[in-house]
Amino acid sequence: MLQSVLDAIPVLSLKDGASADFARDFGASFQRFGFAMVRDHGMDAALVADAWANAKAFFALPEATKRAYLVPGGGGQRGYTAYGTEIAKGASENDLKEFWHVGRDLPEGSPLAGTMPPNIWPSEIDGFRSTYTRLFAEFDRVGLQLLSAIALYLGLEKDWFADPVRDGNSIIRLLHYPPVSPDAPGVRAGAHEDINLITMLLGAEEGGLQLLDRDGNWLPVTPPEGALVINVGDMLQRLTNHVLPSTSHRVVNPPPERRGVSRYSMPFFLHLRPDFMIEALPQCVTAENPVREAPISAHDYLHERLVEIGLVKR
Repeated sequence: MLQSVLDAIPVLSLKDGASADFARDFGASFQRFGFAMVRDHGMDAALVADAWANAKAFFALPEATKRAYLVPGGGGQRGYTAYGTEIAKGASENDLKEFWHVGRDLPEGSPLAGTMPPNIWPSEIDGFRSTYTRLFAEFDRVGLQLLSAIALYLGLEKDWFADPVRDGNSIIRLLHYPPVSPDAPGVRAGAHEDINLITMLLGAEEGGLQLLDRDGNWLPVTPPEGALVINVGDMLQRLTNHVLPSTSHRVVNPPPERRGVSRYSMPFFLHLRPDFMIEALPQCVTAENPVREAPISAHDYLHERLVEIGLVKR
């Protein structure tokens, strides 16, 4: 049994952009594991450090202050979601985490405003808005490079994803997993698959993240410091007719010596434009792999899944 994903998944360099070699290796990692690890992504290290500092400052605020940023009926799309709210699909215990969502700022009068609400910003943290607005743009930039690699791997034009993700309903999630008591029910994040197109994660260096491999083994994901962990989301799985698998993953509780330590992470859920129709790409359909799922809009699919994980009420 493998001891770590690092034993099997190479850490790829994006230094030369979405080259043919990078596309081959990145796509192969996605097809085999549903995960990849990437360094040299060019995200501003000082900006990322500011983002960590702001996230920790927010989660250290009094509970009543944080709860003032709950958005009733908002499905957790923007602002604060309290500890113990979200539950993995099919799980019996809620996750041991709290989080904050930053979404896309749309231009005034955008027809997408009905499905993508405006951001809200905590007044208690100086520079919070400017930091995450800049970080959102950085994630968007790197995300397009990664999608270009996926397009090349699938035999599409390099910029095939540019229009489907333009003004996509993407989100930065600032995650805080508080210290865990020995008798805590559940785990920090139950086994699940992500809803979106791809997820780009910073902060997996602190242990706990695991993925489920094809042989049924849970493998720890421990990337080098500053590297991105990227995984296939259900929307990309659906688009590729399961050629690229959306892999189950979880965040387990820490060993006894780390139970008193908080864990922070920062995933970017890269989404399609809400009106984009997700249907199997022709090159991913064969006699051995016939179409598995009916077409559905990105918005309708997102809503279905948010209901399943408890963020939207039926």
